[in-house]
Amino acid sequence: MKLREWGAFGLLGLVWGSSFLWIKIAVQEVGPFVLVAFRLLFGLAGLVVVVLARRPRLPVERRVWLMLGILGLTNTFLPFSLISWGEQYIDSAVASILNGTVPLFTLVIAHLALHDDRITPARVLGLVTGFVGVVILMIRDLGPDGFHGNLLGQGAVLLAAASYGGSAVFARRNLRQVDSMAQAFVPLIGADAAAWLMALLVESPIALPRLSITWLALAWLGLLGSCAAYLLYFYLLHNIGPTRATTVTYVFPVVGVILGVAFLHEAADWHLVLGALLIALGIGVVNWRPRAQATRAEGAGTPYAGRGAV
Repeated sequence: MKLREWGAFGLLGLVWGSSFLWIKIAVQEVGPFVLVAFRLLFGLAGLVVVVLARRPRLPVERRVWLMLGILGLTNTFLPFSLISWGEQYIDSAVASILNGTVPLFTLVIAHLALHDDRITPARVLGLVTGFVGVVILMIRDLGPDGFHGNLLGQGAVLLAAASYGGSAVFARRNLRQVDSMAQAFVPLIGADAAAWLMALLVESPIALPRLSITWLALAWLGLLGSCAAYLLYFYLLHNIGPTRATTVTYVFPVVGVILGVAFLHEAADWHLVLGALLIALGIGVVNWRPRAQATRAEGAGTPYAGRGAV
C-alpha cells in the first residue's frame, strides 16, 4: 500500500476500534435500535456537509440505487444493530475481538465471488497469524468460563462480522464505478430509515437520552464512527480490495486494550505485546506484494487503482 493508504488504514482502525467502547457506554441508557438510529442521524448530518462541500457525482441509475440500498442494510443497519444488541450481554473488548473475524469471512467470500481477490498461501498465512493475535488478546480478556456464557451476544457479533465480509465483496463486485463518497452517503439514508422504523416497532415509546456521556457517545459514533470512517473505508475498499481492507478489523482489539490500559489502568501484560505484534505481522503479510508485482499490476490497470476520493 502507498503511504496515503496506510494513513487511511491506521486512522480507520483507531476510529472503529474505539467505537466498541462508545457503543457499550451508549447502550447502558438507550436500546440498540435507538442507538443505531441516532448514530446514523449524526453520521448523515456530517456526510451532508461533506457532500455539499465536495459535490461528488451521485448515481442516476435505478439499479445502482438499489445496490446502494442493499448495501445500507447489509453493511450498516444489520451489523450496527447486531453489535449494539450483542454488547448488552458481552464486553466491548469481546465484541471487538469477535469482529476480528471479518477478514476470514471476506477471504472465503471474495475467493468465491471475485476473480481479482483470490486466496493465496501468503494471504492465508497473514490472516491466520493476525487471528492468532486476536485469540491471544481474547484469552487476556476472558475468564475460564467467559466464552461459554452469553452465546447469543457473541453469535450476534459474529453474524455482524459475516455481514460486513459479504458486504465488502458485494460493494467491490457491483459498485466499482460509484464514487466512494456516494457509497458512504447514500446507503446511510436507507439504513437510518430502517433503524428508526425498528426503534418505533421494538423500543417504543422512544425516550431521548438524558446523560451527556450518552450524547457524546452517539455523536462520536455518528460523526467519526460512521461519517469519517465510511469515507475512509470505501476509499480503501476500492484501492486495495476487500480482503486487505477488512484486515483493519484486526486493529480493533489492540485499540480496545490500549484504551483500557490508558484510561482504566489495566495491566499491559504479555498478551497485549504478543497479540499486537502478531496482528501487525498478519496485516503486513496480507498487504505485502513484491515491488515488481505491484508495478505490473499498476501498469495493467488493476482494479485496486483509486476510484474515489476521501
